Amino acid sequence: QRSIDIRCRFKKHRWHRKILKCNDPLIFSVGWRRFQSIPVFSTEDQNGRHRYLKYTPEHMHCHATFYGHQVPPNTGILAIQRISGNLPGFRIAATGNTLELNESFDIVKKLKLVGTATKIYKNTAFITGMFNSDLEVSRFEGASIRTVSGLRGQIKKTLREGQPGSFRATFEDKILMSDIIFCRTWMPVEVKKYYNPVTSLLIKNGADGWRGMKPKAQLQVETQTPIEVNPDSIYKPIERTEKKFNKLHVPKRLEAALPFKSKPKDESKRKKKSYISKRAVVMDADEKKKHTFLQAVNTIRNEKVAKKKESNARRQVERAKENARKEEAINAALKVTLKRKYRADGKIQAARERKRLHG
Repeated sequence: QRSIDIRCRFKKHRWHRKILKCNDPLIFSVGWRRFQSIPVFSTEDQNGRHRYLKYTPEHMHCHATFYGHQVPPNTGILAIQRISGNLPGFRIAATGNTLELNESFDIVKKLKLVGTATKIYKNTAFITGMFNSDLEVSRFEGASIRTVSGLRGQIKKTLREGQPGSFRATFEDKILMSDIIFCRTWMPVEVKKYYNPVTSLLIKNGADGWRGMKPKAQLQVETQTPIEVNPDSIYKPIERTEKKFNKLHVPKRLEAALPFKSKPKDESKRKKKSYISKRAVVMDADEKKKHTFLQAVNTIRNEKVAKKKESNARRQVERAKENARKEEAINAALKVTLKRKYRADGKIQAARERKRLHG
């Protein structure tokens, strides 16, 4: 039969230990055939777009697209990672059922293009670093872009001068030179055309005699190859210089037109002490007598408040002890009552059991 791309509803088996990785070979059992293929996992968004997934979800269904033979829709599918060797654990990796067949399926994954501003004129800016050629810019004319601070913009035209791939863009408001501009796009993912039928029953050694493609992790373990580390993927400490913003300046004419509650009321800090703080206050005999009397009254009041707080704290401690004793007595009485109740229930249950056995 002619081979074709198959899209199926796919779910990792709950007893399988690990989640499945995209582009790792799996052995599929579909109908009467067993074959090895390379699946691409995806999930369907609300707008019908099939978004690429690197791994299968933990407890949810997803879509798997792989290259295989023609099968009718709603055919059951069983997936196994390896059939040779004595492997511990549960070997059935995933289950599912076919949904549709086609020559090719559209699966896309996110691609974020990043650029920086070189010149800024009010709401217009010249952006560089996002594209490599003028042809790429012409393909993205009219596309929406965005700054990290949230200002939206649009790609207008390519620039003749400057680095190849530079373009002119307009934004909602004036951007800063430190702003990073990015464009969210989608790039297609291709399903690998790999189909290897499992002919273990036709080989002398059975499953051990059939050789299929091995996943990358298994090859790294067997050949003792270290895992490739991409230097760009390593997290680095972020060092950001602290920005110093200019002070807000409100023109005098505008300030005069503003209502009182909106007018700036921040008084500048005095460099010299004011006259009121520097002047000496000399009290006469009558004022001194009043001041001394108020000090004495405040001292007596503070003493009374301190004594009241102390007596309240002692009273709270005694009340807590009394409540603990009462609760302990209530719990003891409840325990005795429950013990009697459970004993009576046990006797009734035993009598019913004897009656049931002896008729």
